[in-house]
Amino acid sequence: MRVVIVGAGLGGLACAIACRREGIDVVVLERSPEVREVGAGIQIPPNGGRIMRDLGVLPQLLDQGSQVQQVDFRRYKDGHLLRSMPFGDDITREYDAPWIADYYRVLLDEAIRLGANIRFGVEVEHVLTDGPEAILAGGERVSGNIVVGADGIGSLVRHSVLNDTVSLVETGDLAYRATFQKEQLEALGDDKVNDLCQRVGVTSWLGPDKHTIFYPVRGGKEFNLVLLRPDNLTQGSRREKGDIQEMRESYAGWDETLQKIISCVPSIDKWKLTHLPELPSWTKNTVTLLGDACHPTLPYQAQGAAMAVEDGAIIGKLLGLLQARYRKLERDPSLSDNEPTPETLISLLKLYEQIRKAPTTRSVQAAIMNRKLFHLQDGLLRSIRDFLLRYAGVTRKSDWTWLSSSRQRRSLGLDVLKDCSIAFEAWEASFF
Repeated sequence: MRVVIVGAGLGGLACAIACRREGIDVVVLERSPEVREVGAGIQIPPNGGRIMRDLGVLPQLLDQGSQVQQVDFRRYKDGHLLRSMPFGDDITREYDAPWIADYYRVLLDEAIRLGANIRFGVEVEHVLTDGPEAILAGGERVSGNIVVGADGIGSLVRHSVLNDTVSLVETGDLAYRATFQKEQLEALGDDKVNDLCQRVGVTSWLGPDKHTIFYPVRGGKEFNLVLLRPDNLTQGSRREKGDIQEMRESYAGWDETLQKIISCVPSIDKWKLTHLPELPSWTKNTVTLLGDACHPTLPYQAQGAAMAVEDGAIIGKLLGLLQARYRKLERDPSLSDNEPTPETLISLLKLYEQIRKAPTTRSVQAAIMNRKLFHLQDGLLRSIRDFLLRYAGVTRKSDWTWLSSSRQRRSLGLDVLKDCSIAFEAWEASFF
């Protein structure tokens, strides 16, 4: 079999690795002309970490990334610590994988090492669902048994699957993103900033209508800062150059430590946060979607990239299980020698969609709920949130309420590849 993947983001690369580990030919079509750190600095929660382990790249990630030791929530005005949630070994013990940050380059290198054909600077103009084929600018046609749309929230492949343009829903929020060298922050000579730079953890300041996230990447050599606030971009515009003065004024009156970090930002972009209505289908014939192309989420749950790599790994796993079935037929002369038909692959992709829709929908809804909780106005509800936050945690050991960890286990604790194998066995028994 041959799989054509449109998009070399995290989900597309995970799909490529999973397919190559099963001996399936893969070509990845990426419109960017060169390697870019797409998703650099994105956090990997334990459910994503288990996928990395199963794809054989967790040791490289632990060597190059940062294993998060704690997540601190602070009051926006004065930086008062509301809750420090322990992660580290507690997370690993409970969920059988660490919570880490940074992994694009590791996935790219592994996909190339395994023999995936990754073509940069390739513009896909259209995807034919009959065939299927990706038609490139210039007329070249790239065909395979399956085409996977891993091309993000503005997916061209999605248009082919649905035969219609799905309008993005504006959430009312935008995000500023900045990355600092550790030396830039240390040059401030501020004890509190230096203290944050010594921690292998995530710091989040919560305030009315806004919150910010600060955490290490590149093994602590760099730091990411994400500032989330009400959207003022032009309607229909997804990204614009940010005004530094406007950005700083947006956080006037916030914690002095945060303002000192912001003072280091030389330039910044603004990204409009959007999402999709729930799609009627992710697949058409032998073309399917993964990640942000079918279930984009707000960045308030740290699950967007994890869901994408789960999707990609499951597609590869299902194809591998199907291929193993036909190899068994080839070895047994008493059985019918056969190959997967388009009808078989269509049914298999519908199984993938069935496996993934419920958990991804839960994660998307949880992110929407977190947005409301993080952005509460000063007052009674915010005081109640802060009180409950003192006792909340992600693990049973750290969560005195049991409510928070119970909710987190629904995503962090899923063994999606084991569930995938069980679902495949049931499908195989009913389909053949």
